Order: sequence, then C-alpha cells, then structure tokens
Amino acid sequence: MNFRIQPLISSPWFIFSVALFLRLSFLFYEAHQVPSEALAVVPFQNEVGSVAEALAQGRGFCCVFHQQTGPTAWLAPVYPFFLAILFKLFGTFTVASFYAAAIFNCVFSTLVCWPLFYAALWIGNRATASAAGWLWAVFPSGILIPFEWIWDSSLSALLAITLLWATFRLVDDPRRRNFILYGLFWGFCLLVNPALGAVFPFLLAWIYFRLNASSHRRLSQVALVISLSVLVCVPWTIRNAVQFHRFIPIRSDYPFELWMGNNPIYDDHSRQVNRITRYEEVHRYTELGETAFLEEKGRAAWEFIRTHPALAVQLAGRRSIAMWAGTPTPWRDFRQADSNLVRFIFFWNVLTMLGVAAGLVCLGFARRWFLLPVAAYPLAFPLAYYLTQVSLRLRHPCDPVLVLLMALAVTWPWLRTAPHANGA
Repeated sequence: MNFRIQPLISSPWFIFSVALFLRLSFLFYEAHQVPSEALAVVPFQNEVGSVAEALAQGRGFCCVFHQQTGPTAWLAPVYPFFLAILFKLFGTFTVASFYAAAIFNCVFSTLVCWPLFYAALWIGNRATASAAGWLWAVFPSGILIPFEWIWDSSLSALLAITLLWATFRLVDDPRRRNFILYGLFWGFCLLVNPALGAVFPFLLAWIYFRLNASSHRRLSQVALVISLSVLVCVPWTIRNAVQFHRFIPIRSDYPFELWMGNNPIYDDHSRQVNRITRYEEVHRYTELGETAFLEEKGRAAWEFIRTHPALAVQLAGRRSIAMWAGTPTPWRDFRQADSNLVRFIFFWNVLTMLGVAAGLVCLGFARRWFLLPVAAYPLAFPLAYYLTQVSLRLRHPCDPVLVLLMALAVTWPWLRTAPHANGA
C-alpha cells in the first residue's frame, strides 16, 4: 500500500488537482454567501475594474476611478486588458464575469504548483519538491486571494515563481534561444506587475556568476536579457509618453502610494488633516488631472518624510511587521479577533515567518549557491512597500518562494545528506 501511495503523494499532477479543488471549493462556497447583485459589482469596484470597463466599452486605457478623467498610466497594462476581454465575453459587471475572473485566478494560483515543484526539486530533492507542492496547495493566501481580489495578484505569484525556475533552467541550458525567451518573458512579467523588477538584478547577478563562460560572453548574455525585457516594455512607455508628455516606464501611481503611507494623518500633532476619503482624493484627481495630482502627492510625501524622519522610520517599521504578520499589531489583533479563521491566518503568518527564516538558514548551509536568487524574494521584493502601503495581497507574488523556503526547512534532515537533485 505504501508503495502505491507514495508516488501518488509526490505526484505534481495529484498536488495540482487537490490545490485546484480547494481553491474552486472555497470560491463557490464563499460566492454562494454573497447576493448576486453585489457579486456582479463589488469585486470590480477598484482601479482595475474601472480601466477594464473603459477598455471593454471602447474608451481606451482610461478612467481609473470610474469617471471620465481621461487616459491613465496608474496601472500596468496586462491584467486590465485581460479583464476587459472577460467583460467583452461575459458582460461588464456581471456575475458571469466575476466567476470567469475568479476561476482564472484559481487556475493561475494552482499552476504555481508546477514551477514551484520543479524549482524545489532543482534546489533540494523529491521530498523538498513534494513538501513545497503540498504547502502551496493548502497555503491560506493561495486559497483566499483568488476569490478576494480580482487583481493581478494570483497571476503575479505564478510569474514570480516561474521566473525563479526559469533562472535555474537558463544556467543549466545557456543557449542563446533560451536567453532570448527569458528576456522576453521578463518584459511580459514587468507589464503585469512592475514590482517583480525588484528581484531582476539579483537573478541576473546570479546568472552572471553561475554561467560557465568568459566574462565577456556572460556580460553579453545578461545584456541581451536586459535589452529584450526593456524592448517589450518600450511600446507601453511610448504610449505613456505620448499621453502624458513625460517618461513613465510602466505605471505612474507610486507618488500617490508613497503619500498614502507618509502624510500628516499619522502625525498626532498635526492639525492639517484627520482623515482621508476616497471621494476627496478622486475629486482632487479629477480637478488636477493625473500628472499634476501625482506631482502634488509626491511633493507632499517627500516633504512629510523630510520634516518627520523619525515618524517615517517608525511607520516603515510598522509596515514591515504588517507585511509579514498581516497587521502592525498582530498579538493585540489576534486576541481581539472574533473569528477563528482570522486567528488561524495570524498563526499561519507567524509560522510562515519562522519557516522562511529557518529555510534561509538551511539554504545557506546546504545549498548556499542558490541563496542569492531565492533570498531576493523575501528580502528585496517587499522593500518598496515598506515605504508606501503593505498587505498580504501585495506580498502574494513572493508567497510561492516563501513556501519553497518553508519546504527546505521541513526537509532539512534529508538535504544535509542527500546529493543535489539538479532538477532531475
């Protein structure tokens, strides 16, 4: 019996099937609790839904806040266009569109199992790969986010772990064709979620040092990847330059996000403002236009940081805790939570932090040559968010790599003695 069960448990197909079942089951159970009228509209009441609606109606990439405010560069283009296609097929703001988008999110999340399994196999062994796959199958954010957020989060998670696996494969098979495909893939990933670019230099540095070639050849191969990734983004950058008469590589919203995390509302001694409302900000955006609005918010954010350096550092510290624990005061919120599910999420977040820390230590001892590309995800990816806003949704793209590190920690006893699997 054990002889038959063990191959099944370690099969990526079986893990994939269970992961998809859990995600779809949660989706349909939760959706059944929500009135159809709300299900058709509420999930799309965000920037992505607004732009997708405008695209589906033939008004172009515009109207980021559901108003006729003209062209926008607030978002990266891929996911709004994808959602607009779903609107064209299933109707704008309909229950069918919600289910289509949420099911696609579930599929994106489930597909993470494949590159995660083989990336873990590349670093460790079959036990590591199986542990990573099963941890992702039951990982709470992997189950919750496809339903909770009609956004690029699940797709970004799939792309992030695929980039890591593709990096390993590229070093193992450094043909020119693979470098071309790798560069083009990076460009596509940046057009989905530019935040993934935080790990780009670390993966490229690892490729450079791991390639078995002359320094000139290695440099030319890395330059090829950079050139192609930039080339993919050039058409969208040109579009932004034509529309806004300034250089916007992919998206423009960072000054607003910086201001949202650094403004007088956090200063107990300030009398300037005691609240921020969506209505006021949208009204100001409409009044000024996107460029002037973002310039205003950027100046205000940096002025606040300049005049409140200690508070800005304190806020960044709170956000770093919230990025990993889910809230800046996890112990207090855990005790005050009125839901066992919420308490479990807090517990799981702490378990994840401990697993990631242990996984990094194990990686440093057992497979230290993989430390740079893997550690870049938990260490470099969140840095920009520490200055702006954080949430488990924003952290989600690096969650598969966190799972990989947890799997390394769990299978540490086998890693110490087992030879490197080298992806076989």
